[in-house]
Amino acid sequence: MSAQVSERPDEAAVLAEVTRMISDVVGEDYLLDIEVTMETSFTDDLEIESIEFVALAEQLTAAYGEQVDFAGWLADMELDEIITIAVGELVDHICDCLAGSATSGPGDEPLRRQ
Repeated sequence: MSAQVSERPDEAAVLAEVTRMISDVVGEDYLLDIEVTMETSFTDDLEIESIEFVALAEQLTAAYGEQVDFAGWLADMELDEIITIAVGELVDHICDCLAGSATSGPGDEPLRRQ
């Protein structure tokens, strides 16, 4: 069976899932006064540190498997791009990966969340 390109997931649903993951990483109490939106900056607004990015990568892998390669995505960016990354950019990346339009390795088939 060949891999098919899936329909792009709902951004609002992915944003809600990413917000939950961020809450797990930084702590629920930290987000009490912060509304996470597509424009929210990981560095300026959430003040996420590198170790927290690692924890977020683990959360993404647990939720989406290797289909969403957060570390690989970050590796393609310059340092100034990483510093200014917004939650919406990650949401777009996840949506693209889940729809099968992001770059993937040979033989990679879309994974389905269980």
